[in-house]
Amino acid sequence: MILPIAFIFLSAAAGVLLQTHGALILEVKSSGQPLAQVEVIAGGRTAVTDARGQAALQLPAGDFEVAIRRFGVTWQSFRASIVEGAETRVDVDLHLEAALREEVTVTATRTERRIDDTPLRVEVLQREEIEEKALMTPGDIAMLLNETSGLRVQVTSPSLGAANVRVQGLRGRYTQILADGLPLYGGQTGGIGLLQIPPLDLGQVEVIKGAASALYGASALGGVINLVSRRPEQAERELLVNRTSRSGSDAVLWLAQPLGNRWDATLLGGAHFQEHQDIDADGWSDLPGYRRAVVRPRFFWDDGAGRSIFFTAGATIEEREGGTIGDAVMPDGSSFPEELDTRRFDAGFVGRFLVGGRVASFRGSVMTQRRRHLFGESAEHERRHTMFGEAALTGATGKHAWALGAALEANLYRNREVRRFDYIYTAPALFVQDDFTVSPRLTLSGSGRVDFHSDYGTFFNPRLSALIRLPRNVTARFSTGAGVFAPTPFTEETEAVGLTNVLELRNLEAERAWGGSADLGWRLSNVEFNASIFGSIIRNPVLLRVRPEDAPLEIVNAAGPTRTIGSEFLTRLRAGDFGVTLTHTFTRSSELNPNEGVRSEVPLTPRHTVGIVGVWEREGRGRIGVEIFHTGRQPLDDNPYRAESPPYWVFGLLAEHRVGPARFFINAENLSNTRQTRYDPLVRPARGPDGRWTVDAWAPLEGRVINGGVRFSF
Repeated sequence: MILPIAFIFLSAAAGVLLQTHGALILEVKSSGQPLAQVEVIAGGRTAVTDARGQAALQLPAGDFEVAIRRFGVTWQSFRASIVEGAETRVDVDLHLEAALREEVTVTATRTERRIDDTPLRVEVLQREEIEEKALMTPGDIAMLLNETSGLRVQVTSPSLGAANVRVQGLRGRYTQILADGLPLYGGQTGGIGLLQIPPLDLGQVEVIKGAASALYGASALGGVINLVSRRPEQAERELLVNRTSRSGSDAVLWLAQPLGNRWDATLLGGAHFQEHQDIDADGWSDLPGYRRAVVRPRFFWDDGAGRSIFFTAGATIEEREGGTIGDAVMPDGSSFPEELDTRRFDAGFVGRFLVGGRVASFRGSVMTQRRRHLFGESAEHERRHTMFGEAALTGATGKHAWALGAALEANLYRNREVRRFDYIYTAPALFVQDDFTVSPRLTLSGSGRVDFHSDYGTFFNPRLSALIRLPRNVTARFSTGAGVFAPTPFTEETEAVGLTNVLELRNLEAERAWGGSADLGWRLSNVEFNASIFGSIIRNPVLLRVRPEDAPLEIVNAAGPTRTIGSEFLTRLRAGDFGVTLTHTFTRSSELNPNEGVRSEVPLTPRHTVGIVGVWEREGRGRIGVEIFHTGRQPLDDNPYRAESPPYWVFGLLAEHRVGPARFFINAENLSNTRQTRYDPLVRPARGPDGRWTVDAWAPLEGRVINGGVRFSF
């Protein structure tokens, strides 16, 4: 008897609610395009627009003040009348802010929010910075990344110029480099890959510092660098020609063309040459020689209603040489030439489609690379293949913007001479992410990923982040998360000496990390300040141990963790045509030395780095830039000349002048002519226990370099 009465009562109450309430339905657009993740607030209730730009609120009958809030667009409010039992539909067109702050959308986080809305801190290098660095080094992105706070491009093989990028003091193998969200350069970008990526076709670079395995799996323990391509809306033609005082040459062509039916295409082509240079006249190449050709077409389709398709393919062919030059010999009387020939091809796609108000995305890529590496009289021929696929669904429900999906990555490696290191592994994964807008001032984000690695087992990596908007334009971000790295034979040392004298991998465990950061930012229209602290601990770190036997090298898990702490400070000032950027990074990182069994600082990690960059730029006329960088003392490993490097300064100057369709530029790097070989020889008095003839590079090897050229737009 009680249940029927309760049912009748609830039904009557629901009927009254439906009669006394109505629905407010909004469709939000910007420049004619649906705008997702816009907060709609009325009557103490909040909704968030979905991929179609739509949101709905159930409200009592009456008049309400409706507020629409979205960072990156002009906030609006209006009054709406809600009628009992009826729908009130409102179309809203939001306009981009006209302030100096530019609209930046971050794609490295799966919900693709504006940078101001992202709880996880993502740093974005925009087109202006990329264009400036493209005039300095048109053939690679090494300088672009090295002059970014918290990043350090470390030379891993002085003889061939190989380098990787360290994020907040962590070794370069922990950094995942993506192109438009795809691992086009392989799951683990080798030391040369970083030097083969021209910056001219990049629209922005997104950097996530710290463990990012919750987003990108077992290759992103230290962080992620996502290279986002340019996507112009009209036809463009650019040709850049460059020549350096160290006998280097670059020619880069960039084309963009609408194809019709909402299709657009771009093409990048580059030819790069460098003669090897023996700057200190010791018979050893301080600046390696190379010949490289790069081509990359891209195709885009966008229907303007939330559906898009992107295709790309690329080819890189390079021949690189270093080591002894001509008849020069090493201290033991032998010659030691080094060569590295690379053939790399890749292809990838990204598709986005609307499914019931949600966005279904699919992406995939394949990369194949062949290399021949000569170390003196020893040669290694290797093949690497990486395949990647992912399917994801993203949407907005109430105050939540979420994503869930599945991914699969497969890697294959073959070495003709050293078969014991051949491997093939697969790593399927499931991931989920939720960004919860608790209030206009607080957003929380949680993500988790489970990887099922065929060799190292199952890993779960969570990450939690929070964004707090404080009064007076102050924001605070807090983030903590886990990371994992699946060991391979490739470390900074083995990339330099090869695998011939390395023992087979035995009983290795995956490297596991946990890190966190806190960030405080303040920004007005012409001033920006940011301060952050960070820390991480890596358990089971993989290091190279020297053995006294005939096979002297062994890759092992260190008995103790690697610990890193640090801080970053950044200030940007803008006044009319002038801009100044000031940065300081403090890093302290220690590890357990596997050879001596004692804890010591991680080699080649300066505690202090300082950057001062000043720019004057006027649209249509040109720009002048001045750069000053300071690198503090660095601990050195197995260096017969010194245990710690001295601090040094590097100065640079750039000038560009526009004349019609041509922009003439000249750039001077390292005006102080700071060079490592002015302090000590690069070549060791005897071959090292790991087989290397050189010490580590802790300062520039090329000294002062002046380059200049012209950039045509037609």
